[in-house]
Amino acid sequence: MGVPADRDVAIVTPWYPTRQVPFGGAFVQAMVEATASAWHRATVYHVDGWGARVPEPQDQAIMQAHHALLTRAVRETGTVSGARLWYVPVPVRVGVSFAQSARRHATALRTALRGAPIDAPVVHAHVGLRGGWTALENARPDARVFVTEHATFLPSVLAESDSRALYDEVIQRAAGVFAVGEEVRKVLVEAFPHHADRITFMPNPISFGAPREQPVTALRRWLYVGTLSERKGVALLLEAFARCRAEDPSLSLTFVGEGRLRAALTRRVAELGLADAVSFVGSVLPDRALQLMREHDLLIHPSRLETFGMTVIEAIAAGTPVLVTRCGGPEETLAGIEDAAGGLIDVTDDPDTIADGYRRLRDRFPAQVDLAHARSVLVDRYGYDAVGRAHARVWFPDADDTAPAAPTSFAAATPTE
Repeated sequence: MGVPADRDVAIVTPWYPTRQVPFGGAFVQAMVEATASAWHRATVYHVDGWGARVPEPQDQAIMQAHHALLTRAVRETGTVSGARLWYVPVPVRVGVSFAQSARRHATALRTALRGAPIDAPVVHAHVGLRGGWTALENARPDARVFVTEHATFLPSVLAESDSRALYDEVIQRAAGVFAVGEEVRKVLVEAFPHHADRITFMPNPISFGAPREQPVTALRRWLYVGTLSERKGVALLLEAFARCRAEDPSLSLTFVGEGRLRAALTRRVAELGLADAVSFVGSVLPDRALQLMREHDLLIHPSRLETFGMTVIEAIAAGTPVLVTRCGGPEETLAGIEDAAGGLIDVTDDPDTIADGYRRLRDRFPAQVDLAHARSVLVDRYGYDAVGRAHARVWFPDADDTAPAAPTSFAAATPTE
C-alpha cells in the first residue's frame, strides 16, 4: 500500500550536502531517507548562509542585488529517495546576531518562493532559528511546523538577547520542538522553563548497512573521524596515542577530517617521530568514512561536548568498537550497552585518561565486548525504520490512532535492555 497523496512534507535546513561541501548536513539527508515511508512528497529547502566580512553599506547593496537575482537563480533539483531540493543561498554579514541571520534566511526563502508559502501541511526544520524561524515565516497558515535542535553552539545562540527572544517565539509557535538528546533539552529548558512540556525528543537516524566482513581481532588500527578542533579533543588523542605506541609499535592512527588544528597536529606528529604511524586523510564523503571504519579496529572519539554523537553509532553499525568520552550525547545513545560497544572515559585535560581507557578496553577485548548485541540495540533505537516511524507519528497522528505519541524523555525514546 502506498503513502496517501496528502502526506506532503517540507524540510527547512541551513545544512545539506552540496558540491562544495558534500559531507555537510549528511544527518539531514539521512533524515530525508529515513522518513521516506512516511511522506508522499518531500521538498528540502536548503537555506545556505554565505558569510562575508563587509561594511554595512556594502552589505545592503549585496542584499538588494541578491533579492533581484534570487528568483532567476533558484531552481528545483532532486535529492535522495525521490525528494525535491531547493538550494537557496543567503548572504550574511559576519558579526550579525543569530536572530538577524535567521531573519535573512527567512527573507531569502520568501524571495525564492516569490512570496508564496511553502506548499505542505507539515514542515520540519533543523535548528531553532535559521531553520525554525525560516520555516514558521514561510509556512502556510494551516501548516504544522516542527523543529529539531541539535546544535552544539546552542548556548551561544541563547546568550544573545534578541536571539533568545526569537527562539522563545519559535517554541511558542511551533507544533513541536525536539532535542536530539538530554544535553540539548537541558539547555532549552533552563532558558525557557515555561516551555518545558513542549520540548521532547527525536533522535538522529543512522544507516545500519552491512557490517565489516571480518570481525576485529585486535585494537591496533585507531581511527578518528570529525573536525580537527579543540572541542573534539584531537590534540589529547595524539598525545595518548604516542604513549600507547611507545608500548606497542604496531599501533597506527588515522585522522579523518579537516580543521584549524590540522597544521599543529602535523607538526606535533613530526616532533614525536610518528610520521610513519599517523596519517591524515582529510574530509571524505560519508560512504568513504564508513568504509574507513570497517578498515580500522577502533574508533576513538575524545570530544569535549556532543549533543548526539552520530560517528560513534556509525562505527558500531560498521562493526567497529568505540572508545568515547562522556561528553553528553554518548552517555545517552550508548545507555545500557557501554561495555558491549567498547568503553566510555571521562572528559579531562590529561592524555592518560585516553591511554588508560584504551589499555582497559584492550585487556578485555574481545571476550568482554559484544558488538553484535550493541548493534542490535542501536538498530531499534536509531535505525531508519525506528526514526522514520517516530517522525510519522508526530507528522500524521491521525493515520494511526493506536500509535504512541512522541517520547517526552530520553528514557522513553530509548528502549532499555
